[in-house]
Formats: sequence, structure tokens, C-alpha cells
Amino acid sequence: MRFLDGQQPRHDLTYDDVFLVPERSSVASRFDVDLTTADGSGATLPVIAANMTAVAGRRMAETLARRGGLTVLPQDVAPSAVAEIVSWIKSRHPVWDTPLVLRTGDAVADAVNLLPKRAHGTVVVVDDGGRPVGTVDEAACTGVDRFTRLSDVLDPAPLLLPLDTAPREVFEALGGRGVALGLDADGRLVGLLTALGALRAEVYSPALDAAGKLRTAAAVGINGDVAVKAKALLDAGVDMLVVDTAHGHQEKMIDALQAVRRVVDDAGSAVPVAAGNVVTAAGVRDLAAAGADIIKVGVGPGAMCTTRMMTGVGRPQFSAVLECAEAGRDVDVRIWADGGVRWPRDVALALAAGASAVMIGSWLAGTYESPGDLLRDENGRPYKESFGMASKRAVSARTRGDGGFERALKGLFEEGISSSKQLLDPQRPGVEDVLDGICSGVRSACTYAGARSLDELHERALIGVQTMAGFTEGTPHGL
Repeated sequence: MRFLDGQQPRHDLTYDDVFLVPERSSVASRFDVDLTTADGSGATLPVIAANMTAVAGRRMAETLARRGGLTVLPQDVAPSAVAEIVSWIKSRHPVWDTPLVLRTGDAVADAVNLLPKRAHGTVVVVDDGGRPVGTVDEAACTGVDRFTRLSDVLDPAPLLLPLDTAPREVFEALGGRGVALGLDADGRLVGLLTALGALRAEVYSPALDAAGKLRTAAAVGINGDVAVKAKALLDAGVDMLVVDTAHGHQEKMIDALQAVRRVVDDAGSAVPVAAGNVVTAAGVRDLAAAGADIIKVGVGPGAMCTTRMMTGVGRPQFSAVLECAEAGRDVDVRIWADGGVRWPRDVALALAAGASAVMIGSWLAGTYESPGDLLRDENGRPYKESFGMASKRAVSARTRGDGGFERALKGLFEEGISSSKQLLDPQRPGVEDVLDGICSGVRSACTYAGARSLDELHERALIGVQTMAGFTEGTPHGL
């Protein structure tokens, strides 16, 4: 990466401060661009769902991995619960979506409560043998008494296809209507595909382990018996460990990271270890020496984080990623840019600065697949609640096993927002919709730069620096 005037500014830069300059390119199509990461995580897209309780759960992990990204399960989740979640994720089909299932005797109210759990918006009604007898969507439940049985409102003639039907064939069979149900050899329901889902299955490549199962990661904190928890997570079958704390450049982090590295090495595991967060080259070098394969970069840029306002500590994210990525190349580690992205352009700029992937939190909190319940505001708009992992709400949940005095004492100090409404974008209410926008933007950025891969994007990127007026000029007008 190089700067337009040949010199890097002496002051630090945020994503809003910079832009990519178009250059002569031989890349004719977005689909000529390979977005596979080169950091050993197994992701085929440079998108990581942050280990936030309001973001990272089983539905997010499953859906994101099916499209090539990764989800980091939060450190607050007990290893036993992680084991159950990982087992569930590994049992999901890598192409067909997980159906919502009810029986004919269930009520319309049950379907209405279940429909917001998945972006495909369909409940499949099955018999006692798990064979589909019909489907129910929101339209079928509209204007109907909530105690009506599903047998009275279901569509009795869904499209049924063998599970090995190619996505393109599913798309053509649907003809743009409804959903297709994937059945095993005994006629039992296994999965579901919409026309859009079938199209995405041809565009994206899932993030799969050596056994062809969906990948997921899990976080471990730096407090308590870190080695014991890391071993429990390895035993649970996670594909990656993330040692996580807000201030990653401290002795306690280095000790915890070394302990996790020993556990992984002693187990003879190839599971990569990420650690963070830091914002300097010195931080990268120290965590790399302690055993990190990937280092998370970012202090204070997240939407739910108040660290910079509370403490004055942090660093503008573009410059942090740029410096840390350069240091990472010197010690053979990769960088994840953690936080601060609001537009696809920000993801492209982080990758241009040298990140191998970008961690996203609040942007994904307002989707069907995030763990929270779907709520509605006073205007009827759907939303989900989000909160920072250093907020009182998160600290309270994390310390529920402590004594009352200790919990109250820790609750005095917070560096995050405890409650925020994340409205679902009516144009992009699902995480796959968000991915489409991000990947479209990043692919186009690569074509403008003449890059066919993420490493080439970093090598070829020409970066300019702009005023706030320049940034405002590039934002949509008249909305």
C-alpha cells in the first residue's frame, strides 16, 4: 500500500480520513476476485462476527460459516454450553439452511413467534416422522386468529427436492417463488433453500473444517484458569481460539496467551490462536512472541465502546491497522481489524491497510440471526438490543458467580453502552444481506485497484487523504 502524494501523514487517520484511488486494472469482473483469507483461520470471506453477547450465537455462527465467514463465541459462555453450540453448528448442512419446524397441531401464535428467528421467513410443518406436510409463512398468519391450528393455514404443496440437488437446479426449480425443502433418502426434512439462498450457495464458499463441517471460533478471557478453559474449548471442537481482553498489551495477557499456546501445542492441535487487542507495532511483536498466530487490532473504535471518551486511550483505526499489519508481516503473523466499520468502504480500507479480515459487532447485531429477541419500537419498526462487552450489563452477566460486594464494585466501572437499539434495515434485515453488501463493495474495490486477491489489494492499494468535506461529498445525498 502507498499514499497518493508519496508520503504518509504525520497524524493518525480514521477510515473516514482516507479513500482508495482507482488505477489501471485488468480485473474485468467482481467475480474474478478471490476473497479467501490467508491467515490460516479457514475463512473464505474476510468477515468475522465479534465475540459480543448481542452478536455471536449459534444462528450467527451457522449462517456466517455457511457463507465463508467466522463467528467468535463470547468468553462469557461456559465451555459446556460452547460444546453444545459447536456440536449443533457442526451438525448443520453446509448448503441447505436450517428450517424452523412445528407440527400440525401447533398454533399460528407459535409460528408467529418463530418466524423472526430466520431470514427465510418460513415454518415447515412436519409429521411425527420428520417428513414435511406443508409450509407456513407470515402471509398465511396474517388476519388469522392466533389460536388457529397450523393444519388449517399451511400450504400443502411445497417444493420437495433431494438433498443432493445442486443449488442452481434448486434456483431454477423454484422460479423465484417460495422455498424448496431438502429431504434425505427417507423423505425426512433436512434443510430449506430460498431462491436467493440457492443463488448465494453458488456465489459463496462455506468455511469448512477437514471433515467438511462448518467452522466456528470461541473466545477465552485472561482471568481464572485460562489453560483449563482453553483445553475445554479444544475438546469441544472449536476451530480457533481467541484470547481476548480490551487492553491486550499487558503482562496478564502475555501470560494467558502463553498458557493457551502451550495447551494447543501439547494437544498437537493445528487450531490457530488469535489474541488482542493492541494498536501498536510493539504490541504486535510482544503478542506474536507469546504465541499468537493472528492479532486483533483496535482500541475504542466500536459503536458500543466508550473507552476513548472515558479514558482518552485508543488510536484512530486506519493508522492502527496499517502500522500493526506492517509489524505483523515482519514477525509472520496476520492482523484482524476489530471495530469501527460502518460501511463496506471501511472494510475495503481495512483490508487495503493490510488486515486479513475485519471483525464486525454492532453492524451485525441488528439482524435476524443475532441472539436477541426481535422487538418493535413505538413506530412498529423491528429492532434488537445491543450492548458493549465492557458495559455494566455485560460485566453483571460476566460476574454473576462473584459475591455481591465484588459484583457491585466491578459494576462501578464501565467502558461501554449497556443498551442500544439496533434497527433492522428493511433492505438488509439478515446477516446474509449485510454480507452481500460488504462483499459487493470489497470486490468492486479490488477491481478498481486491479487486485484479484486480498493480498494483491494491499500490495496495489493507492490511498489518498481527504477532509471531512471530501468524505461528505462521497456519502449518498437526498435520502
